[in-house]
This record gives sequence, structure tokens and C-alpha cells, in this order.
Amino acid sequence: MTNRQTTLAQSHSEDLAFAKALHGSKVKAGFLANLASKNKDIGAAAVKDYLSLWKDSKEETKADESKRLFDYTRLTNTYYNLATDFYEYGWGRSFHFSRFYPGEEFNKAISRHEHYLAAQMGIKAHMRVLDVGCGVGGPQREVAHFTGAHVTGFNNNDYQLSRAAHYAVKEGLENQVSFIKGDFMAMTMDDNTYDAVYAIEATVHAPTFEGVYGEIFRVLKPGGVFGCYEWCMTDDYDETDPEHHRIAHGIEIGNGIPKMRRISECLAALKTVGFEVEHSEDLANVGDQITWYYPLEGDLRKCQTFRDYLTCLVMTRFGRNFTTTICKGLETVGIAPKGTVETQHTLETAADALVEGAQKNLFTPMFFFVARKPSN
Repeated sequence: MTNRQTTLAQSHSEDLAFAKALHGSKVKAGFLANLASKNKDIGAAAVKDYLSLWKDSKEETKADESKRLFDYTRLTNTYYNLATDFYEYGWGRSFHFSRFYPGEEFNKAISRHEHYLAAQMGIKAHMRVLDVGCGVGGPQREVAHFTGAHVTGFNNNDYQLSRAAHYAVKEGLENQVSFIKGDFMAMTMDDNTYDAVYAIEATVHAPTFEGVYGEIFRVLKPGGVFGCYEWCMTDDYDETDPEHHRIAHGIEIGNGIPKMRRISECLAALKTVGFEVEHSEDLANVGDQITWYYPLEGDLRKCQTFRDYLTCLVMTRFGRNFTTTICKGLETVGIAPKGTVETQHTLETAADALVEGAQKNLFTPMFFFVARKPSN
């Protein structure tokens, strides 16, 4: 075993121990049940640890940014240990955005977005497919159902992996999906293993696009395809503009991202590691009548169906205040860890920054591309 493999194995062991200590060993359903089950001391320490990595955008230095890039695993893992329950409570089990058609229900739009990616990539039933950054497995299960392919979920967060495995069994997919714990900057899989690899709003957490794309290129078979919805700042983004930087910083702190990068950097990285880009476009900027970010605005007038009101209601001023009140109450009586309210407010910062970034055409959560590893 190499020094790098030994270090990764030790890190994974520590992550697993931390996840069990914080969340417990059993998968629980329901937002309140999950909050109540947390180890209070460890939860409070996790919030403090995460927030210690950030300063106000006006006070940030390159050294602060470099530290987050170096500690990207700690940053991302701590973030998802804190945020996963809120994501499931407010958004569902597929942690991504989507386009919307008039009259289309929220959950159907989310599923269609996943189907579109699989269809554009040409995923078939006989293929071995890798989902990089699978979260709690919502897209993984949907792609498995839709295509019949075997889909392996790759993730570095033990809490999310345990939930993904639990949900897969509930949907009868335990023989069609599998899971690997690991760092996507140093995957443990052999070269030329998968027919297709996809990532849905996940590889933005990498310290460099070249690093994660290079690993994906390596594990793909020759001729294999990589499809992705990437989070990017558009090429209108100017990092030297204080307002632009403030918005990007809000996106970063609210979503556990060490560094936001522009679309041009994404495309350059793909070509640098050897991919041939077959198609690319910003699906957030194709003139849709209904914007991808409408659920974050908390404007109930824009909801497409009655069921969507339940999703959007969480993001209204009333919904935010209600969640804050519940979290404060749980903290006060010692049911939820100290810092739960701070976690919620951090996620609200993220929502506001995402909406502002989109409205100013500075940010997209769905820069879509399909790239191929050359056959030779």
C-alpha cells in the first residue's frame, strides 16, 4: 500500500467514525428525528469548525482561499454532515436544480433533468456507470430505473452513503446499484473501468477541475462518455468586482465550495486532461419561461402545481421564520445541537446568493456538457 493509499484509508476510517458519532448508526426518516438524533457536542463542534473556514468577503485573503482549497475534503464533508438533513427536508432526495416547463410539477422536472442527462449520454442497460458525488442517491436510483444500467455511487461522505444504500433497498435496487467511499481527486478504481461517468452539481467541490476531470478520464474506458451539470460562474463574472466577488463568496460559503470557477475554466480543464467535448451549453440561459431558481425565491405565485407550494413554502419568509423557530426551540431544550440555526441561516445565504447570481447572469448550476475519452 502506497503512502497516499494509507493516508486515504486512515482518513476514510476517521470520517466513518465521525459520522457514526455525530449521526448514530441507524438511518432515520424525518427532519426532526434526524436533528434529535445528533450528538449535541459533536454537532456544535462541526458547525464551529465549518464556519471557522470563512470570513466576510471583504476580509478574505488569498491565504484563506488557499486553505479551503487545501482542506477541500474537510470542508465538503463537514458541510454535508450539517446540511444533508436540511436538503432532504426542503428539497427532496435529489440535491440539484432543473429546468421547468409551464405546468410541470417540481418532482417531475427534477426527474426529467436526470433522464435528459442519461439520454444525451446514451446510457444503456448493459453499461457500467459511475455517479460521481452521488449524495443520498436520488439521481443514481432514477438513472438506474430509467436506463436499466448498473450505477455505482461514489461519495466521500459516510452519512450520505448510508442513507443512499438504505433508500436503494427500499426501491428494490440493491442488485443494480453499489457504492464506493472515496475522494474524487484520487479514485481507488482501476483505469478503464466504466462505460460512462456522470456528475450532477458535484464536481464543483473539487479544488481544481483538472484534478477531478483527470480522475474521471482515467477510470473511463476508451470511447467512454462523461456527462455533467456543472456549477460555474459565467464568463460575465469578474472576480475583481467587489459585488461579483460577494455573490460568489455567498455561493461558496452556503454550499461548501472551496472556489467557484468560470465556464471557460471548465471547458479548458476538460481539454487539458484529454476529453473531446461533443456538446456544451448553459441550460440556465436558454430563454425558459420559468426560471430554474423560482423555488428559491419563495414566490408562491410562480408555483406550477399545488404540490409545489409545499416545496416553495419552505423558502418564503414565513417558511424560513417557521424553520428558525423550530430549530431554536429544539436547540433550547437540548434536542438539536447548538449551531443548527446557524446552519439554516448559512443555507439561506446560499439561496439568496444563487438567486442574485442568476439574475445578474453571473452564475449557472447547469452548464451542461457531454465529453468523450478518445477510443485510441
